[in-house]
Amino acid sequence: MSVRPTDAAVLQHGFTLPANPSVDLPGGAAPVTGKRYALADLIDLAQELNPETRIAWNQARDAALAAGIARSAYLPRLTASVLAGAQSKHGGSAALGQSIDPRNRANGSLAVLSLQWLLFDFGQREALVTVADQHTVIANIQFTQAHQRLIHAVSLAFLRHATARTRMDATTASQADAKGLLAAAQARLQHGQGTVMDVAQARQQVAQAALAQVAAQGEQEEAYQQLLATIGISPLATLEIADAPARPVSHVDEALLDDVVRSALQRRPDVLAAVAAQQAASAGVRAARADFLPRLFVSASGSRRNGDMDISAVPSVGEQAPTVNLLSSHRWSSSLLFGLSVPLYSGGERNARLAQARNRAAMVANSLDRVKLDAVAEIVAAHSRLRTRLQATNAAQALLEASQLAHDAASAAYQRGVGSLTDVLAADRELLQARISLADADGAARAASVDLALACGNLGTAPGQGD
Repeated sequence: MSVRPTDAAVLQHGFTLPANPSVDLPGGAAPVTGKRYALADLIDLAQELNPETRIAWNQARDAALAAGIARSAYLPRLTASVLAGAQSKHGGSAALGQSIDPRNRANGSLAVLSLQWLLFDFGQREALVTVADQHTVIANIQFTQAHQRLIHAVSLAFLRHATARTRMDATTASQADAKGLLAAAQARLQHGQGTVMDVAQARQQVAQAALAQVAAQGEQEEAYQQLLATIGISPLATLEIADAPARPVSHVDEALLDDVVRSALQRRPDVLAAVAAQQAASAGVRAARADFLPRLFVSASGSRRNGDMDISAVPSVGEQAPTVNLLSSHRWSSSLLFGLSVPLYSGGERNARLAQARNRAAMVANSLDRVKLDAVAEIVAAHSRLRTRLQATNAAQALLEASQLAHDAASAAYQRGVGSLTDVLAADRELLQARISLADADGAARAASVDLALACGNLGTAPGQGD
């Protein structure tokens, strides 16, 4: 039965919850006051704070421990056991017409040291160690991949903030141009050369530039908050962000695309992980085949008996194998046995496990082909995207130069009294759009270069600092 609040409680408090004083602000590393954080500094900070990298590191450690466990199968198993207790025997017999009912009681203790060692298993342990080693390789690759993805995310957030800052600078410059135009229109009106309409249109341009500047300021603040969230810093923190470095790539050579793809396939984390998975699956098939073959082992034990108990074996405990062939009539005893175990029949279990291993190997091989195809498609797409973004940046740069020239010419003509205010206003708007277009195109080109570095598996450090 559900419990609903009374109408009076809803009217008094509304649909809000009472405050919990134990809830505090999020923690994390505090930024250094007065330091300008470049992209490399922000990446270091994110790698320290981001939980994904710590999870990947723990997974890599777990895989390394599993490989150590697999190697321990080559070593003998040495077990010490101590038993103590009492025995009671009851039985009846008859001799010479007389009935005898003996009752025997015994007590004592037994100390046993036993050894079991698998000497030869036709490569099954070697195959299982290979499986564990390849899983360790996969975990290490995924650890590297987690860092690359984090570097990619922080780099893109940093570039978005840099683009927003450049747009803010463009609107600030546009507002300065509009204010200069308003001053020129007012001066012409005072000298009887202008009109009230010219001054009004100039004021309108100043207001539009101020509105554009406010919008650009909001975009910059949103990009800043997104950057902090990507790093893992509290949004209440104050961080001084350095300017973006010079664009590292200015052109793309189409003739080297085949070499780029070939080199990228040899270092991409997803491809290398798929190759390691294929090797692990192949080793799994070898381990399943070894289940059909015999095993050579050695078993040894030594015991010391106190008292008169009759004990010839120590039962198994957990994974510990039982200890047998103890000589109950001697205080000290030891044995050394060599044996050969041959599997004969298991109800089809070994055949099913071998079929599973082969099927898994086939699936992994198909997955490797799929990963390679997807990787090549991603690399080619990123390569093409970078080429078009660079072309757009060059075109935007040319547009800005032409717009700046047209704006300067229109402003000079208006100040000399031979040009119209309409031409200056149009040139001012076109100049602002050209500045914004260049900022967006340059930011898109930088982001495309980061995407290509990630697609090629080269994003090991801050863009522009590694290979």
